Amino acid sequence: MSTNLRIACVMVGLPARGKTYIAQKVCRYLTWLGIKTESFSVANYRRKLVGSGQPASFFDIHNSTGLKQRREAATAALEAMLSWFDREKGTVAIFDATNSTKETRAWLNEQLTRNNIQPLFIESICEVEDMIGANMLDVQTHSPDYKNMDPIKASKDYETRIKNYVGSYETITEDNYSYVKLVNSGSQYIINLVQDYLESRIVYYLINLQTRPKRIWFSRHGESQFNIQDRIGGDAELSERGRQYAKELPDLVARNIGDRPLVVWTSTLKRTIQTAAGLPYPKKQWKALDELDTGVCDGMTYDEIAEKYPEDYARRDEDKFNYRYRGGESYRDVVLRLEPVIMELEQHENILIIAHQATIRCMYAFFMNISHEKLPYARIPLHTIIELKTNAYSCEEKQYKVGVEAVDTYRPKPSVPLIKKLKEQGEAVRRNEGASGEIADASEPILPLSPVLPANKKPSVSRIQKSAPIKPDLMSA
Repeated sequence: MSTNLRIACVMVGLPARGKTYIAQKVCRYLTWLGIKTESFSVANYRRKLVGSGQPASFFDIHNSTGLKQRREAATAALEAMLSWFDREKGTVAIFDATNSTKETRAWLNEQLTRNNIQPLFIESICEVEDMIGANMLDVQTHSPDYKNMDPIKASKDYETRIKNYVGSYETITEDNYSYVKLVNSGSQYIINLVQDYLESRIVYYLINLQTRPKRIWFSRHGESQFNIQDRIGGDAELSERGRQYAKELPDLVARNIGDRPLVVWTSTLKRTIQTAAGLPYPKKQWKALDELDTGVCDGMTYDEIAEKYPEDYARRDEDKFNYRYRGGESYRDVVLRLEPVIMELEQHENILIIAHQATIRCMYAFFMNISHEKLPYARIPLHTIIELKTNAYSCEEKQYKVGVEAVDTYRPKPSVPLIKKLKEQGEAVRRNEGASGEIADASEPILPLSPVLPANKKPSVSRIQKSAPIKPDLMSA
């Protein structure tokens, strides 16, 4: 991919306002869409410099030693981000810190713009005590700063840390900056000077994002007749064991999910609709949740594909994520069509999705931050509910099973791709009689970009201007 578009999402806000959660979610979203993205946490650089577990007094604006060390951490994070843009040819970086004074933001804006990087400030404002409390608990539970600390002591320390920031906090009012303000986890949005397509996509994702932790549940359809026959695609009925799974699914849900007011989403294919039939919840069918379209190979077994289309069989093993069946889809195509589903999931809670191996893999990879290379090999077993619980630092997984056997449809990644193996043996893959699928360019993002910098303006990175004034007291959360 060749583009001179470079954006830095600069987080702004007090501690316990969901900034790190937002930063990680934006990073996962853009990476999932094939856009080279990296998050740079000033807190991580601070921990590398002085260690974790620093007391609240370290963040007091009157602590000169703490100020100096936090300035060094902020500078190191920014320099690393600038180097990453240059070295990795990155498109979007996220600078995760409080950045809550005008002077700090002016310093960042100057450093970024002089390096041909567009700053997009993202401010998270929260005034609802329950939300703040939930965010505080999330930090105390998962942040390295409070690892192995007594919960009561951690709570008091974090409350004091927040108070150290409040007096000097300045909300964004700089009209010449591109920014979005997120108020009370979606109750209000303020957007200013959003410049191009990619910035607008980031903002669109942000206004769909809820910052509170949530749970999502996935289940594949019950075992189908095609599963038993090792056939792919199609619109097969459930097998006898698949019908048994559908019969036992309501009890499995009741035991492990409880009495939450669930909504069930299925694909439009018979096997998911049949699986969900006995669930006593509202249901919604999504065409976007249908299984990966296998084109000319629809309804075939893998042995039949290897015999009739040996080149396709070999090339798909070579690059399973980017391989597109002739007349069908690739995993990267499925990711793109699932983006509206992800947007809906970010807005809602208590959703149980009953879908297919490939579509669940794509959504699972989004929440678990799995690379495109590994995505097609994620294990999504039949007759299992997968629960994902999101927070700022990770995504926790649980699996709930029933005692109904099913075939194992998992195909591991070959240690040596077939094409490479044949070449090493001096053999050629027999050309398809008919047609071949294609492997999409992995360097191209799944979501198209719209570069905005002039063609004659080369993006070159220089080091931070050391003489630029900086007030570092509020840069690290």
